[in-house]
Amino acid sequence: MQKMTPAEIRTFLTHGTRTGKLATVRANGRPHVAPIWFVLDGDDLLFTTWHSSVKGLNIQRDPFVTLCVDEEAPPFAFVIIEGSVTISADPDQVLQWATRIGGRYMGQEQAEAFGRRNGVPGELLVRLTPSKIIAQKDVAG
Repeated sequence: MQKMTPAEIRTFLTHGTRTGKLATVRANGRPHVAPIWFVLDGDDLLFTTWHSSVKGLNIQRDPFVTLCVDEEAPPFAFVIIEGSVTISADPDQVLQWATRIGGRYMGQEQAEAFGRRNGVPGELLVRLTPSKIIAQKDVAG
């Protein structure tokens, strides 16, 4: 197992359509994990969520989260990001980033439709700013 460099982390996070697993904490202290689609903006990760979803409610109450993105095939790799989130309900920002996320995961031909579907009142734009990153490659090596 080897640590990833910052450049390798960025390449890993932007490769293909890897799904993140977002961990939040419910009001009663129980953990919650949900898959998310995301894009990078500098060092931050951005994703959208519905304001009343479990993860949406959790991050509105407690802005500290952990995100894991992994490669599920040999030689295996992962990036774990701990940090805090900020939330925006600005419709222009939600639409802009939902469209970019749609382009990454659904293809550029579906990006605009995905953005319109998710760029609606009630959808939140979430920006995860990392405070700690653990990144390993060649886990099986």
